[in-house]
Amino acid sequence: MNLFAFKTTGFAIKTLSNLSRARIDIQCAENIPDGPNIFVINHFTRIETFLLPYHIFKLTQIPVWSLAAAELFTGAFGSYLERVGAVSLKNPDRDKLIVKTLLTGEASWIIFPEGRMVKNKKIVEKGKFMISYAGGKRPPHTGAASLGIRSEFYRQRLKTLSDTDPEMVAQLASQFGIRDLGSVSDNAIHIVPVNLTYYPLRTKENILAKIASWMVEDLPERLVEEIMTEGEMLLSGVDIHIRFGEPIPMGPCLDADSIQRDIQYHGRYNLQDKLPSAGRMRKASLKIMQRYMRDIYSMTTVNYDHIFASLLKYSPVNQIDREALKRRAFLAITRKRKLKGVNFHPDLYEDQLPLLTDENFSKFEDFVGLAEDKGVISVNGDKLIRDKSLLSGVFDFHRARIDNPVAVIANEVEPMKKLLRRISRLSLQPQFWIKRKIVRQLKQDALAEFSTDYDHFFVQGETKPRRIGQPRLIRGRSRKLGILLSHGYMAAPMEVLTLAGYLGRLGYWVYIPRLRGHGTSPEDLASRSYLDWMTSMEKGYALMRNLCRKIVVGGFSTGAALALKLAADIKDIQGVFAISTPIRLQYLSSRFAPAVDVWNQLMDKVRLEDGKMEFVENKPENPHINYHRNPVAGIRELERLMDRLEEKLPDVKIPALVVQSQQDPVVDPRGSERLFKKLGSEDKKYVVFNYQRHGILLGDGAEQVYRTIGQFVQSL
Repeated sequence: MNLFAFKTTGFAIKTLSNLSRARIDIQCAENIPDGPNIFVINHFTRIETFLLPYHIFKLTQIPVWSLAAAELFTGAFGSYLERVGAVSLKNPDRDKLIVKTLLTGEASWIIFPEGRMVKNKKIVEKGKFMISYAGGKRPPHTGAASLGIRSEFYRQRLKTLSDTDPEMVAQLASQFGIRDLGSVSDNAIHIVPVNLTYYPLRTKENILAKIASWMVEDLPERLVEEIMTEGEMLLSGVDIHIRFGEPIPMGPCLDADSIQRDIQYHGRYNLQDKLPSAGRMRKASLKIMQRYMRDIYSMTTVNYDHIFASLLKYSPVNQIDREALKRRAFLAITRKRKLKGVNFHPDLYEDQLPLLTDENFSKFEDFVGLAEDKGVISVNGDKLIRDKSLLSGVFDFHRARIDNPVAVIANEVEPMKKLLRRISRLSLQPQFWIKRKIVRQLKQDALAEFSTDYDHFFVQGETKPRRIGQPRLIRGRSRKLGILLSHGYMAAPMEVLTLAGYLGRLGYWVYIPRLRGHGTSPEDLASRSYLDWMTSMEKGYALMRNLCRKIVVGGFSTGAALALKLAADIKDIQGVFAISTPIRLQYLSSRFAPAVDVWNQLMDKVRLEDGKMEFVENKPENPHINYHRNPVAGIRELERLMDRLEEKLPDVKIPALVVQSQQDPVVDPRGSERLFKKLGSEDKKYVVFNYQRHGILLGDGAEQVYRTIGQFVQSL
């Protein structure tokens, strides 16, 4: 190998990587042991052949050679491949060269156990590894395992007999072209499984395909497909996840007595001689092959497309409700604790709430667009009509990535038995059971979040009892309509519990979420943004949407503002009621909050913590519920919410009720009037009460407010 040519190739690949938009993420590189190794890698694109030697060399500083298809070794390009360490699969000396370089530590090797690119990712047949390709089917090769075992056999033989039979050792070393016995590695040889996962898999005509067609007439269809698929990956910004598995040591494969006798045998063994223990080593090779195939494909980085494609494939019906598919995906992704050993794309570690609340969730719509474009589904309103034959049938091997990427993506999940069982079960479970599971999970998550925050931010003598702040669900008599009801700023679910009870007695299910930062201590509230409060509302909506057929949202004070914003963002809501909405505030602290906020930022810059003013005193109407300290940061977030809400009010198109106290000391009634006028609803009502307090849901006259809200809900 020409080391200069190898490093030059690395520089060229680095340049190509910088020009492409591919995002490469390397995981578990610490699994690579010292010394020479055989890296066994799944083979889906030509990209692996050029990309991996460069990245493995960067990690180990040991040159990495690889086997390549014989048809590539023609002309100048073939000579170049030879100079940079590629060896033809048909080279008669290839095995000897591999063993020699592993013995001396001169190079590590990349071997693709499938023996070819597996463009359809179909590698499992009836529970066993079986490679499907254009020419038929066959088991994976044991070549990597056999070479690893043979190399370790000769390494141990050279080391074991170096003192007792130097003449025989010299003769054996000369067969490999090893001149200096001191160059034989002290490190045992390992096989390292490696998985590459690409996301997203999309193909279309690109500039590389056009350039190739200009330069070469009558391009073979196979080459066109490869340029389109792999060129699009590099140009459009695919995620390439490279994960190194646990190394498989070759030493334990040689522990059998018959193999040890051959290692210590003082007679002469030529390389072409059949060893007495060859049968035992063949069995060990088969077992090792099964292990690294299992390891390679169990390390697939699972992404949204895997989940959607598999749910589509294993659905028992061909007409699939799109929201039902998203619900099943939500459960498949969020219940990770029961899927130990499964690796997930970073996107799947983020909040999966959009699957339940966002009607146009981009990841899902992108997949649906792909499936529709390839004919796997047709879209009829809220229904996806599946063509099952395009997910389970036989299709052209070389065009699989272009013609049917959805089936290719689903095939990639097949070796992952735990995940496949989860998806199969979710696909078969009835819709009402899926909804029940989601409700139970969201309830448990909300209670767990509150418990964690309560314990973390607890302030002795200031934090209220748990029952004040925990989220509440009021059972109703019918699931036709449910109500999502939010409390206000510096308060807790207890603030609106009496109203919730009244609505529950009318027969409605009512859920009161805890807005993040509330029900614990002011320090908790100071650390949250209005987006955290909005997320609490969205989780509450998702819970109620899976519990009742139709949803009404409402709230008091800040909770009213959040309810209105939710009604603007989500179209599948029947009505909204807003009580004492704080578009304009009366109290003094709101007026100097911006100045205090700027002052605090200045104190941070000059590192004078003692000069900051983080809280102002609060004298609440309901001291058994509300905080007695108001965080300045919280007031700023409240103002940001109001600014964002005002521009969203025209988007509220559903029936709306606005309730306000004429003598509210906190919320300026003129703000509520302006809010009412800006609402985009044709069916809207403004009701004024003449109470001298902000908290009109508690105390004298509260029952009249309840009746007004109850009548509005009943009118829907």
